[in-house]
Amino acid sequence: MNEELPEIARADEWVPLVIRTDYTDDSAWREVIAELSRVAGAREWESPAHLVDDRRWDGVTSDKALVAAARDEELSVVFLADGVTMRSPLRPLLALDLGADDDEDLDPMYYQELIDAPPPREVRVVPAAAHMVHGNLQLANVDFPEFAEEAAVDPDGVVRDL
Repeated sequence: MNEELPEIARADEWVPLVIRTDYTDDSAWREVIAELSRVAGAREWESPAHLVDDRRWDGVTSDKALVAAARDEELSVVFLADGVTMRSPLRPLLALDLGADDDEDLDPMYYQELIDAPPPREVRVVPAAAHMVHGNLQLANVDFPEFAEEAAVDPDGVVRDL
């Protein structure tokens, strides 16, 4: 994929951005959309998401998606509906951390451990938890590695809503 990916204009920084990068299963994609937009149980509020369903994103890697999403300086996380999302019954989205520090600017004298073992930049999130993850990262209530730790102890390796 040599062409530049389209710019994404979001209207609301509090709405999670979900980009479809796999077009093998339209039924699975509809399930993801339904889970993202359903009324949130007893809380009785709708859960909108900014969905990008554009075939120009088909097959885009997480690295390329990170570069494209980083154009939006207010965005802290982007969610990809990739092949794993479409094949797994949980429909876990791939959450990519846009707020991770760039290791190139770190002074090895003080940050060698961080340079040698950078924090995780991606984690799987069930669609019902995307709003919680996005909101907490936007507010800086929780750091991305905390979500990775949560997924590490989950039997399915995903972040779930509370």
